[in-house]
Amino acid sequence: MPEDDWDAVIAVHLRGHFLPTRAAVRYWREARRPGHLVHTSSTAGLLGNFGQANYGAAKAGIAAFSTIVATEGARSGITSNAIAPAALTRLTQDLLPDELRQAREVAQARGEFDFFAPENVAPLVVFLCSDAAAHISGKVFGVQGDSVEIFQPFSSVAEIRNDGRRWDPADLSDRIEELFTASGIGPGAENMMLRMRHQILN
Repeated sequence: MPEDDWDAVIAVHLRGHFLPTRAAVRYWREARRPGHLVHTSSTAGLLGNFGQANYGAAKAGIAAFSTIVATEGARSGITSNAIAPAALTRLTQDLLPDELRQAREVAQARGEFDFFAPENVAPLVVFLCSDAAAHISGKVFGVQGDSVEIFQPFSSVAEIRNDGRRWDPADLSDRIEELFTASGIGPGAENMMLRMRHQILN
């Protein structure tokens, strides 16, 4: 990947969230009024998607940024949440094979529910921006179709200790497997995108 591709995507997504967030928070604090922020992350960042290192890193950064803004804004009544939406837009429609695209068009013509319509994302955003959600902050939601889910951030799920002594690499080699056994996590690289409940392409 050329460095320009990395820098441009980080600037558009991560810096692109920082600047308007800073402006909004300044406004609300100076006006002494609460506010509600909704940032746009992606499963490409939350789960990691092959071939999208720059985009995924930016989107993971947005989720972390949103969580930090939530803690920093809490005293001022400012909430901050992130969404990871899934929808077929003009940008993503071309991912569908022709037969699936045609089947979707037929279903739409019949008035059937379109699970991946972008309009399905808007109600959660409206809710999170309303005072009815003023008690919700620092969370990351997945939203698509009729599905709203919540993502759990990185959490420690297992631990090994060395009786108050610094670890020796050789000792770690003998004990590191305890973490994998206790947690049920595999030691190798994993395509986390396969864990998604709802996928555009099955």
